[in-house]
Amino acid sequence: MEDVLLSSYGRASTQPSPVNRMMAAFAEDFREGVDINLGVGYVSERTIPHKLIESALHEVVAKPQAHKAAFNYGGPAGAKNLVSALRAFIAGRAVGGLSESILEGKRIIVGASGATSLLEAASQVLATGLVITADPVYYIYGDLLQRAGFTLTAVPEDDEGIDTAKLQETIDDLGPKRESVSFVYVVTVSNPTCTILSDRRRVELLNIVSNLSRTLGRKVPLIMDAAYELLIHDPAVPRPQSALLHDDLGIVYELGTLSKILAPALRVGYMIGPDGPFLDALVQNVSDTGFSAPLANQEIAAILLNEHVAEQIERVNVGYRQKAAQMRGLIDEHLGPFIAEVRGGSAGFYYYLTFKQIDTREGSRFFKTLTRTTGNSAIEHEADVLRPRVIYVPGEYCVHRGGALEAVGRRQLRLSYGFESPAQIERGIRLMGEAAQRAEAAGSDDAGSSH
Repeated sequence: MEDVLLSSYGRASTQPSPVNRMMAAFAEDFREGVDINLGVGYVSERTIPHKLIESALHEVVAKPQAHKAAFNYGGPAGAKNLVSALRAFIAGRAVGGLSESILEGKRIIVGASGATSLLEAASQVLATGLVITADPVYYIYGDLLQRAGFTLTAVPEDDEGIDTAKLQETIDDLGPKRESVSFVYVVTVSNPTCTILSDRRRVELLNIVSNLSRTLGRKVPLIMDAAYELLIHDPAVPRPQSALLHDDLGIVYELGTLSKILAPALRVGYMIGPDGPFLDALVQNVSDTGFSAPLANQEIAAILLNEHVAEQIERVNVGYRQKAAQMRGLIDEHLGPFIAEVRGGSAGFYYYLTFKQIDTREGSRFFKTLTRTTGNSAIEHEADVLRPRVIYVPGEYCVHRGGALEAVGRRQLRLSYGFESPAQIERGIRLMGEAAQRAEAAGSDDAGSSH
């Protein structure tokens, strides 16, 4: 008998994505205090305001008139208290340079389960076609889009973000295929590289997509994923300006999240943009997914935004600034001779490394040494106990397959300083240095060539 009939998306989803495999392995057998997570992008437990969340929950329970039906179903566009708190927070801090008057002309909606749910919803409601993005790609969403039937075109970034000159060339080279462009998606503080998209590039990017929209005679959405913008922790870096400030056509949709500054488990992600069919469709998708985001979580988030967000953001960024400086020093000390380029360190909690020669792919000597899968007991065990494993994200996951960076991606990796303690970060980078020495000494006969 044949098995169940699956959609094309379902058939593509039977094979777990790289991040799916990584998260599953992390959850299943990660040994706390032994293995070292420099890969999976969890936030630091030390930045999560556990007591403030507990206090806010008590307030939600104690004041049902202020937080109506907080443990029931809610409206799919987002709880009034949270949407109001988001408007006040964004305008009050002039996030992205946005003012109350600019926000008055925009709508804010809340996703069913964090910012990722809004990205997934966009893949459901926008016409399937070509998506233009930056390379390296936000690999989690890139994988999802391809499973959903979209085609990716990835434009390399430089130290200012997506290269807009190459973007224009890419669009010009599409010729008649321009008609198939569905939307443009850019992470403003890149995941995986943490490169900050400059204000100049934001304006150029918007102008290019606006011109494309005029050429096609329809609005091409420009989705700006600002997930890490509140984590620009380098005081020397000016606060970036939102593309919403310059959006004459009404094509910019800015995605935000409270996961990085409050807690991922609250699952609060939101989108700001012009009212219209796209946001209407997203709200319906929220309803279809689960009627609304959990109301209790939304009410807790509203209280934290209204009462504690300033000091929380400062505390979070101080912590990540210290860890970024520590990790960069360790990279220079233990990996410096092997490294061609380092990106990141001013925002978010990632560094993106390019090695001169060392293959970092899954299955490479470097990878196997750090994951203790070489088959060599001297490397993998000490006194019959498995040595510490070090998790990182290989660059092969991050660059667009078949794109301009595919070859160099084999020598790249992403490191996170978000989750681990300073002591574990130091231990992990030291072990990476030892693995790099082994890989370099072994030469080019590296496993992983089969990938």
